[in-house]
Amino acid sequence: MQRQNQLASIELFVLAAEYEGFTPAAQAAGVTPAAVSRSVARLEDRLGVRLFVRTTRRIRLTDSGRAYFEQCRQALAQLVDAEREITGDQAAPSGQLRISAPTPYAHHRLLPVLPAFRARYPGVEIEVHISNRNIDFAEEGYDLAIRGRQPVDSNLVARKLEDAELVLVASPGYLRAAGVPQALGDLSRHPCMQFELPSTGRKIPWLFHDGGMVREVVTTGPYTCSDDVLGIATLARHGAGLTQTYRFIVADDLARGELVELLPAHGGTSRPFYLLYPHARHLPLRVRTFIEFLTAQFQPGPKAAGMPRR
Repeated sequence: MQRQNQLASIELFVLAAEYEGFTPAAQAAGVTPAAVSRSVARLEDRLGVRLFVRTTRRIRLTDSGRAYFEQCRQALAQLVDAEREITGDQAAPSGQLRISAPTPYAHHRLLPVLPAFRARYPGVEIEVHISNRNIDFAEEGYDLAIRGRQPVDSNLVARKLEDAELVLVASPGYLRAAGVPQALGDLSRHPCMQFELPSTGRKIPWLFHDGGMVREVVTTGPYTCSDDVLGIATLARHGAGLTQTYRFIVADDLARGELVELLPAHGGTSRPFYLLYPHARHLPLRVRTFIEFLTAQFQPGPKAAGMPRR
């Protein structure tokens, strides 16, 4: 009985947080506002923290309340999915899916395939957070994140989406004025656009195949972009010099002749992208479905529906 009461208190707490008030939460649950208020108070006493800041007009989650709310909301969603699975009443995926992705991958890989997913699963609403900063799954309530490196957090699952090929490029106008590099040693005589990791301030070395090995080359130049790797591609398009970037970012520019691939004999290196999500024994159906959909987009073999061009 005590566990049932705790679950009921959690359900009322989640409703109060979603509706930002005890009265609308009570209407949704079919109980009185006083019952919601007492239930939340019992929950706060049991946890030993304040979940809401109460004013005469509204309630607002505290920082602890926000973290607890995100965890409770996910747990309740998992319970609903589990019941449907056990009873054979598994509905089509539905609900809100929250994804965080870095700028280049969002624009060139993730966003192009979302309409195909929504056409297949129209009950899922998708919120995309486009940023290169690391998010906190528990605090911010995200279901999935895409990042260019494996996490150090052992509580996260990392599934590789692809090894994204790198390519060295410059504009035709720049090459006519400055000449075409013929060897890796020529890079020191050209302005090379740098991308700096905002989390560390470290400039990313360029990768090349050289003598059967992958070689890191530290380059220099007058331009540095931080946080958004699309910036160095824009500089290259406008004749600022050389840059190494993901092929999927500049594939159309290369096809139109607006950028030129350089040193192809040393090309073919890559950097990985991973799909991250918290360890959970029972992920919501919408999350499981999207994981399988997205990983299928970038696996070798026949292309899945909605596959973006490389």
